[in-house]
Amino acid sequence: MIKKIIRLKNDMVLVFDEAGEQVPEYQGCYMVVKDKIITDAPEGARFNHWFGYSLKPDLVETKSW
Repeated sequence: MIKKIIRLKNDMVLVFDEAGEQVPEYQGCYMVVKDKIITDAPEGARFNHWFGYSLKPDLVETKSW
């Protein structure tokens, strides 16, 4: 199950489950995986941007992800 989604500065997406393991079928280029993630992500999934040089990604609203 999808738990954490991170969009990177280069528009690549990383997706993790509740155990912190990567979920490869949802990872890739933002424009390719965006709709699938939005459709399949459960309530409570955490959408993030990691565009800068901070140590942690920034939590964002699903609609602005």
